[in-house]
Amino acid sequence: MKLEARRLVDRLWNYCNVLRDDGVSSLEYLEQLSFLVFLKMAAEMKDADKDLPENKRRHILPDTEEWLTRGWPKLLDLTGTPLEEEYTQLLTDLGKQGQNTTLGLIFHRARNRIQNPANLRRLIVDLIEKEEWHSSSKDIKGDAYEALIARSAEDTKAGAGQYFTPRVLIESIVRCMRPTPDDTITDPACGTGGFLLAAHGYIVQEYGDDMSTEESARFDEGAIWGTELVPATARLAAMNLLLHKIGKPEGEPLIHVGDALANPPTKRASMVLANPPFGKKSSIVITNVDGTVSREDMSYHRKDFWETTTNKQFNFVQHIANLLTDNGRAAVILPDNVLFEGGRGASIRRELLKRYNLHTMLRLPAGIFYAGGVKANVLFFDAAPPRRSEDEPPHTQQLWVYDLRTGNRFTLKQNPLLPGHLEDFEKRAFGVGTDDPDGAIGRRVPDGRLQVFDGAELVATKDVNLDIGLIELEAAEAKSLTELTLALSADLRGALLELEHLAADLDVELPPLIREQQ
Repeated sequence: MKLEARRLVDRLWNYCNVLRDDGVSSLEYLEQLSFLVFLKMAAEMKDADKDLPENKRRHILPDTEEWLTRGWPKLLDLTGTPLEEEYTQLLTDLGKQGQNTTLGLIFHRARNRIQNPANLRRLIVDLIEKEEWHSSSKDIKGDAYEALIARSAEDTKAGAGQYFTPRVLIESIVRCMRPTPDDTITDPACGTGGFLLAAHGYIVQEYGDDMSTEESARFDEGAIWGTELVPATARLAAMNLLLHKIGKPEGEPLIHVGDALANPPTKRASMVLANPPFGKKSSIVITNVDGTVSREDMSYHRKDFWETTTNKQFNFVQHIANLLTDNGRAAVILPDNVLFEGGRGASIRRELLKRYNLHTMLRLPAGIFYAGGVKANVLFFDAAPPRRSEDEPPHTQQLWVYDLRTGNRFTLKQNPLLPGHLEDFEKRAFGVGTDDPDGAIGRRVPDGRLQVFDGAELVATKDVNLDIGLIELEAAEAKSLTELTLALSADLRGALLELEHLAADLDVELPPLIREQQ
């Protein structure tokens, strides 16, 4: 991160600590920051367009006489209770604009969480007003905003970490997938938009100088899009994209709010990148009048699904497979249970191997996610032509498994996952950094952490168990007290997390001691 971006992050985060004393969580602070930065951007764009003909000016806020005197300039002029009242009413009025524009999505059901007018004034005048948000480099403002999201993920009591995938892992996956300007890219569980940003950034870095105006415009017009279940998280994603100069404030939102699993896809993508939320149960989500979300357990009865199940991850596997175009490619982060759970799980794995080319699996180490105790994997698979009969061999001829888990244990702060830890996988499995990455899969050689399994043999087994490829050195190695302590700590955090989910399902209030441990 550039020095200027780091400076901005430190300033904004220090103010988050001030608001915490007023009962504002880190996620709520990011939400309020998004509202205010959007209003500042609208004012900057209006000022930039003032010398243009009327038909070429961008109308970000409602184009009525009333709004000529409202917005950022008016907030700058007010103090005390009038400032708080105007800001609160501003959010209420903008929240009525509907969700058919980026503005409407960001302000949908927006509420003022900053009840202290002095702190609100300081945030407006001392922090946001002193920065240029629209015209400045996206590397600075975009990176700063994304860094704030990353810091918010550390606020485990607010549950922020469930929306955050480590950037190191995201960027590694994108390097392996190598998106192009011709791709259409989506994430059906996009959180704050990390995969979408990384894919766009890769395309700009690799092709930017050669891209036409039309190719660049595709990404503002829907060639990149995401779906997010939680409205508050969706607005963070929309703002994140906007600060990286993806999409338009007055244009159609690139983030869709809703349950991606509820219906078959109406729009398909040539590339799907996703980390669906951890947790086994699927649920129907109801957004209440006050913006809160409630859930009821359910199965998804979709004709395009191979099996009906309440398991959220298996539903996402089926949904993502159906999202792909004929030559589409997917990379999906999934927990270990997807690899071995029986019953309908075995049937779904069998269909995936038969209908698609599941060519690569990366076994991830523990300790890289904010959800404690999670063991996960990245599944890379490609769409394939329909099979003419059941007698045909599966499209997955070989499944290559790279074991990054055995012998590695990471923590979020003291021993974090770094780009160098993934270099061997990227090079050996996908040819990243070589002269001929296109032919990398054909040149793979099984050795050490990289192993290969026959697809037909896997399909023929009763349970289609894909919990394979671990070289199991850890069991033979003597573990230090530190390693044992870290392992036990991760297991306990995982157990507490499961207990919290169970309590939420049963609508049971946990004792204070258990809540504090989370």
